[in-house]
Amino acid sequence: MDKGTVHIYYGTGKGKTTAAIGQAIKTASEGKTAFVIQFLKERKEDEIGFLKRLEPEVKLFRFQKSVLSYGDLSDEEQADENQNLRNGLNFAKKVLVTEECDVLVLDEVLGLLRYGIVTAEELRQVIEARDENTTVILTGSDGVEELWDLADEVTELVTRKSAVDNTI
Repeated sequence: MDKGTVHIYYGTGKGKTTAAIGQAIKTASEGKTAFVIQFLKERKEDEIGFLKRLEPEVKLFRFQKSVLSYGDLSDEEQADENQNLRNGLNFAKKVLVTEECDVLVLDEVLGLLRYGIVTAEELRQVIEARDENTTVILTGSDGVEELWDLADEVTELVTRKSAVDNTI
């Protein structure tokens, strides 16, 4: 039995979340459902508000309690958030096992490995819980090459020029 597809969007460039959310919206336009679980991200009410308007076709979940990005938290605050983030990953596995959606976006999930919150093996077990019809999309700055064998598509986004920070 074939498994659902897995896409990884990673890199230092902008657009990883946008690409993943775009896939979720495309799924919703086809009359299907998509879940987006965000990890390690700052709570931006304008973005969250927009995604909330897409419910029930696109549902957004955040388990992190802080409004700040994980990287901006103190060591003590990060330690407090680690269980919340692990709960988010456990929820993702439950969603896949119970086949609750057609597309599951795990936004910035690859960063959980960088921070040592979960291991590559734990993330692999979540991905392997998908059924033959579910697409899983993972995003993050890090490539996490040890997961590439599970992926049907790996896309690296790299900024070559930016008017915002004057880089070329």
